[in-house]
Amino acid sequence: MSGYFSTNQVAAHNSENDCWVIIHDKVYDVSSFLNDHPGGKKIILKNAGTDATKQFDAFHNAGVLEKYGALCIGVIGEPPKDGPAPASSIAIDDDDRTFGDMIPFGDPSWYQDWDSPYYKDSHRRLRRAVRTFVDTEIMPFVHEWDEAKQVPMFLFTKCAEMGILAAIAGNGKLPVEYFDVEQASLFRGGANAIVPPAEFDAFHSFIIGDELARCGSGGVLWGLCGGLGIGLPPIIKFGSEELKSRIVPECLAGRKTICLAITEPSAGSDVANLTTVANEAQDGYIVNGEKKWITNGTFADYFTTAVRTGGEGMGGVSLIVVERTMPGVQTRQMKCSGVWSSGTAYINFEDVLVPKANIVGKENRGFKYIMHNFNHERMGIVTQANRLARVCLEEAIKYGSKRKTFGVKLVNHPVLRNKLAHMSRQIEATHAWTENVIYQTMTMPEDLQMIKLGGPIALLKAQATQTLEYCAREASQIFGGLAYTRGGQGEKVERIYREVRAYAIPGGSEEIMLDLGMRQSIKVATSLQGAKL
Repeated sequence: MSGYFSTNQVAAHNSENDCWVIIHDKVYDVSSFLNDHPGGKKIILKNAGTDATKQFDAFHNAGVLEKYGALCIGVIGEPPKDGPAPASSIAIDDDDRTFGDMIPFGDPSWYQDWDSPYYKDSHRRLRRAVRTFVDTEIMPFVHEWDEAKQVPMFLFTKCAEMGILAAIAGNGKLPVEYFDVEQASLFRGGANAIVPPAEFDAFHSFIIGDELARCGSGGVLWGLCGGLGIGLPPIIKFGSEELKSRIVPECLAGRKTICLAITEPSAGSDVANLTTVANEAQDGYIVNGEKKWITNGTFADYFTTAVRTGGEGMGGVSLIVVERTMPGVQTRQMKCSGVWSSGTAYINFEDVLVPKANIVGKENRGFKYIMHNFNHERMGIVTQANRLARVCLEEAIKYGSKRKTFGVKLVNHPVLRNKLAHMSRQIEATHAWTENVIYQTMTMPEDLQMIKLGGPIALLKAQATQTLEYCAREASQIFGGLAYTRGGQGEKVERIYREVRAYAIPGGSEEIMLDLGMRQSIKVATSLQGAKL
């Protein structure tokens, strides 16, 4: 963008070889784009030289303008005569308490000038930095990456350079021993950083996960951090120093990727009955078995794998790191309903020789490590699911504020406001519970967290995914046929609706979560808290 134009100047560019349009007071030269326009060039030519904002908004998402920003050549208006141009009325300073588009319930309440005991200035600076990153580096390309069924590797590098990968893998703590914190833009500068490393906490991790989920694609989210967020933490927490120093820095730098390989064709939530075996050999373990629905498995370099090294049941399970370069490892991408760009894989291990140095922690203690990791995994699902529900709500409010039926905007139909109201109340309740649980992870002794938080987190996971399902359905009803079409105005809602099951089942199905949540809570209440039952 370089110039200032009047509407009369734009009006002169109204031919097929010289076609300009105005959209939201910005001037676009679309001459080279005419033949690429999915709706055909005649639609654009009909509006050549005019303000086409109304027509654009009727059929497109605002994200389209981000993707084709290179076509923008200027703005409507006159250049400032003296000094810098006046600040926009919606510009927000880093210190301000309001942030975002102010769509009702489109962001957490603390974004909209509500007091909160959980957040301070570094959290506010972080949300701005990550939102800018998502809006420029991810949001415009989500549909393209989803259709291509792959997240580009350069995105891992960009996220690593910011420090996002380290924050995701750290589970509320920065693993500063394994990455150069001074090279990460979020943490560079010590006390003057966006987030001073010494201040980093679980709410910073929460903000990063929440803001990333604004992209509206489970595939991109899982492609980027699904494997990393659950495959690397067990190594960081329980692995030997040699194993950690060999693997963790490579993953946090975005040079290598990792996944967690637990689920099998016949063993999902029933982890204790997995059948992949690792028989001890002179030089290590010989691994044989199959894994299924493994996020990032298609392109992962490392597989944090649950194997049976002992007898039946949970006491015979170990975690071991299998490497793609080891002979006998085969992966193939699965064709799933959603999360296309996450690299969901079917994996075969056939006589794979894995050195003993690659075992995580102690032999036959893997079930404990897996259970310890589940709380972290489920909270990640909760964070993403509830933000995706917010995306559905926000998209529905935006669309309903411009779309008219029977001469009335959708948001002015009581029956549709009722849908928005039920979406909002569930999202806000889920978010408040999530913040409460996150706070407990910062204050409760770690040895108690697995015991006391396992049940509530299981229930929260079911709450979040059922809220997501409800919001995706209601947003689809509001969008109508647009939510049945890949791409276009209903793109995010259509995709999220397809991906609901990817959140409701992995990490423990809703049925398992609901039962586990109550069983565990009753057990804790009677054994630790003296409940009179």
